[in-house]
Amino acid sequence: MKTKYLPLIFLLTFLISCMQEKINFPEESNILGLATPVILNPEETKIHLEDYFMDVSLIDSITIPEYFQSELSQDKKFLTLIIKSGKLPNLMVLKVWDGVSPYSILLKKSRKLSFILTFDPIGKTYQQVSVAGEVNGWNPKESHFELIDDIWQIELSLDPGKYQYQLVLDGKWQLDPNNSDSVDNNMGGFNSFLIVGESVDNILPVLNTHKFEENLIAIKIINKAERIFVFWQNYLIPDDEIIKYDNLITFSIPWEAKKHKRSWIRIWSENRYGVSNDILIPLHKGSVISNAKQLSREDWEASVFYFLMIDRFNNGNNENDFPVEDPEVLPKANYFGGDLVGVTQKINDGYFKDLGINTIWLSPITQNPLGAYGLWPEPKTKFSGYHGYWPISSSNVDFRYGTDNELKELIESAHKQNMNVILDYVANHVHELHPVFLEHPDWATDLYLPDGSLNTEKWDEYRLTTWFDTFLPTLDLSKEEVVEPMTDSALYWIQNFQMDGFRHDATKHIPEVFWRALTRKLKENVSVPQNKRLYQVGETYGNRELINSYVSSGMMNGQFDFGVYDQAVGVFARDNEPFKKLAGSLQESLDYYGYHNLMGYISGNQDKPRFISLAGGDLKFDEDAKLAGWTREIGVGDPKAYKKLQSLNAFNLTIPGIPTIYYGDEFGMPGANDPDNRRMMRFENLSKKEQSTFEIIKKLIHLRRDNIQLIYGDYELLFLDKYTYAFSRTYFDKIAIVLFNKSSKPLPVLVKTPDRIIKDDLQSKFNSNFTIEGNKMQVIVEGNSFEIILN
Repeated sequence: MKTKYLPLIFLLTFLISCMQEKINFPEESNILGLATPVILNPEETKIHLEDYFMDVSLIDSITIPEYFQSELSQDKKFLTLIIKSGKLPNLMVLKVWDGVSPYSILLKKSRKLSFILTFDPIGKTYQQVSVAGEVNGWNPKESHFELIDDIWQIELSLDPGKYQYQLVLDGKWQLDPNNSDSVDNNMGGFNSFLIVGESVDNILPVLNTHKFEENLIAIKIINKAERIFVFWQNYLIPDDEIIKYDNLITFSIPWEAKKHKRSWIRIWSENRYGVSNDILIPLHKGSVISNAKQLSREDWEASVFYFLMIDRFNNGNNENDFPVEDPEVLPKANYFGGDLVGVTQKINDGYFKDLGINTIWLSPITQNPLGAYGLWPEPKTKFSGYHGYWPISSSNVDFRYGTDNELKELIESAHKQNMNVILDYVANHVHELHPVFLEHPDWATDLYLPDGSLNTEKWDEYRLTTWFDTFLPTLDLSKEEVVEPMTDSALYWIQNFQMDGFRHDATKHIPEVFWRALTRKLKENVSVPQNKRLYQVGETYGNRELINSYVSSGMMNGQFDFGVYDQAVGVFARDNEPFKKLAGSLQESLDYYGYHNLMGYISGNQDKPRFISLAGGDLKFDEDAKLAGWTREIGVGDPKAYKKLQSLNAFNLTIPGIPTIYYGDEFGMPGANDPDNRRMMRFENLSKKEQSTFEIIKKLIHLRRDNIQLIYGDYELLFLDKYTYAFSRTYFDKIAIVLFNKSSKPLPVLVKTPDRIIKDDLQSKFNSNFTIEGNKMQVIVEGNSFEIILN
């Protein structure tokens, strides 16, 4: 369609919107925030209506798509949808009425396919054959084969994608001898892998933000879309208010949006092959936000996190230094003296503001034991609780970190500089000296399994009951009497200190009932204004299905995406790992979590070896990274690692989601695994390469925060081969073209630019040369480097 017709279509859209009967929106919404889509199960889905609605008693009727039978519980807390015979569309809408206007919740058809995995023992005899991998959260107890006609086989129900796995033959893990396809696991070994389904990416509908004028929006559609769903907040804009012409749709923003300081437009589409990308457009009092300067710290999509370990960051008050006085604790495992005053000092001296950070994630601050626990065999040492993850109280600040008043001063200082503070909260377990365990030992799960073995570190087989160590009882958070005090303790930090949210430790080890109870309390808390967006992010190591099961309106806003992180580490650090592994992993995450997700994308964390030491080769992928940290001094190695670290951060800071800097990764602090990855932070005497890395990552963070296309832009893959990778983020007439080259020499990358972009405005931010001919752009990207081209 020619652009010259767009003003006429906008006029027609405006006239139609004026003629439509005005929707009667409620004065106060019964849903806080945006209702997350429901991903349906293949046969029957139970929807927790209290995940969405503050008062389910107000629900007076529900309009169910014709493809389902339904059952509403008497208390209106649960709605069960049962699929009738017949083929479902990929997208549907559930309408819930509690007055004159219905709330609309998107339903997404399950993408699961049946996949038969077989194993031919070739004459060998086995008593039990299982599979462990991304197909089942690496838990062999979940998936046992059957022996049928001398062939072991199992039927799996999986979403389309690639899955790493191993067979478990009579308890022994190994590659699948019948499958020649294997992949490096970035840990010194290999896994077999299988592919489920066929790629349909090139025939799915693609949505692009095209143009806006006043309260009118135009969206461009690439490939055929059979149905389009446009939401303002949690209300579906009627089809007769949407003008469809050729490859464009236009609609007007509801007048009600003018009453809201912040609201959102969300859009999805589908055809018979599947679902498009989703669109998210932020509004300020009914107008499209077109500049990042209009965003606030409560727009979490625009946040950049900085994770610091308090004890290892900055010692601002020597008077509260209190290391464990035990000769069996080696210095690396003891307190270094960092505290809350030290963090406040760095807030006030402008360290975070200069770097561009707008959200500080604090490690746990609650009181930990005074003694030493645990044991590392060689060199022999016990450990202090310097990290904060062994709470003996869930509501007292550890005196070694500071006082309540010092915590309040830290948060007030951050808020004055327009920064959020989120707290690392530990609910899964307590230390054995915690009053909760001393007074209620029956509130813990069993330390011993029925066979008499210890139930410790069985992360997948006994996910909801395993203990982290014998002195760290896991709480049975399926019990209401345990849930109540632990959720109250979390709420305490919000009510009394005005925290802006939580990072939740060990999320997958805690049942969903706890997360629902906590999130409900946060929504109901009268001391939190209704329009304040708190943020909760979880920590789950597992497959995407498990991770996503904790992300919804009633639980987490997001989780850390370790699937993408693991691939990013391997691809950027190792010269021969192809970019297709990283691009494919990111695409799978976008398909699972959405194109405007609030997942966390990390440069590292307290449980991972430092990326720069892996990239430089001073730490090997196939060695025990904890042992290495105890037995030798780990440095950077090859100085090319600094450029590789810059590329990793450039990736995190340009993709959808929330980029997260682990302290020291802004300049390249080396280290092995825990505790060597938790060295004392350095602010001075950086080397030339460290200072250069700091300046580049600082520039990247400011580019992310200052350019709205890097925040709300539509992601689109532009080019991909083994050594180069390019994608774009477009938001109406704003574009960012991001290019990577992981080879050691400069390479040309050829990409196509959208017709609507004015080419004369494009600028390279890291000085790469580029040429434009028509709608094609060629960029020369330096070796082990990247480029960002913006208008």
